[in-house]
Amino acid sequence: MNDKTPKDSHYARLRRNRRDAKAGISGMQKQQLNQKRPRPQEDAADVPDGIIRLYGLHTVRHALENENRVTKKLYLTPNARERLEISDELFASLSDSQKIEESTPRELDKLVGSNAVHQGCVLEAIPLESKNLAQISDSPLLLVLDQVTDPHNVGAIMRSAVAMGAGAIITTTRHSPTETGVLAKSASGALDMIDHIEARNLSNALGELHKLGYQTIGLDSEGEDILENSIIRKSGNISKVALVMGNEGKGLRSKTRETCTTLARIDMPGAIKSLNVSNASALALYIVSSKLNAAE
Repeated sequence: MNDKTPKDSHYARLRRNRRDAKAGISGMQKQQLNQKRPRPQEDAADVPDGIIRLYGLHTVRHALENENRVTKKLYLTPNARERLEISDELFASLSDSQKIEESTPRELDKLVGSNAVHQGCVLEAIPLESKNLAQISDSPLLLVLDQVTDPHNVGAIMRSAVAMGAGAIITTTRHSPTETGVLAKSASGALDMIDHIEARNLSNALGELHKLGYQTIGLDSEGEDILENSIIRKSGNISKVALVMGNEGKGLRSKTRETCTTLARIDMPGAIKSLNVSNASALALYIVSSKLNAAE
């Protein structure tokens, strides 16, 4: 029996050679192109059930300092120990409870994958518990994500939300990234600095926010007015605001659009009229935060 697959057959090689010849690619060029291809990432070691691996100096430091975070094991290089900047008391408590294991960069690569920028530290921890809406009702600014799926986007949005003073971020239970090392690294510590709420039904959650006194503003490029003019004043005061951002590709779902108090757009004076959801979130948070602070 012939062990070669159709891809490796004589005729398949002839077809590839003809195709490359038509494209003007010589044998030497083909070899050079193959050499430039990046190596595939080494698979990370299996993670125990109920545990996530966080990595990176900022991410790990804020996770360790978060009183609500249950930590299991900290893998640390001697160099990272000097750069981690946690208190001596916290480091001593981790050492006394045997939660620290000195490691090498190669050993950490095996834990989180060779392409992960761990900076010499990896923390095994339990994911944070989702809070409920009633626990965040005192915050004047919230951010709601309607099925934003990219963990890099969600992490960056969390960082902007913390920087702009948002009290919590609300995501959908489905079609949203779970808590992972990738999301946490993108958030650069913000994951442990802001309350997170998962909503099974976003429309119902927006309804609850209305009862708690929030104006829900959905960001949409076709909104009737610009964001600055869309914040409702009640008895001379600006109401609490929950900004609602849509999915990277489809934007806000129709039910979400119908449920929001109002739809607004960000004024774009340039030729491009839309932004990546993480950039749009940062800008929208800044606009609303400035309005809230000016009203105080």
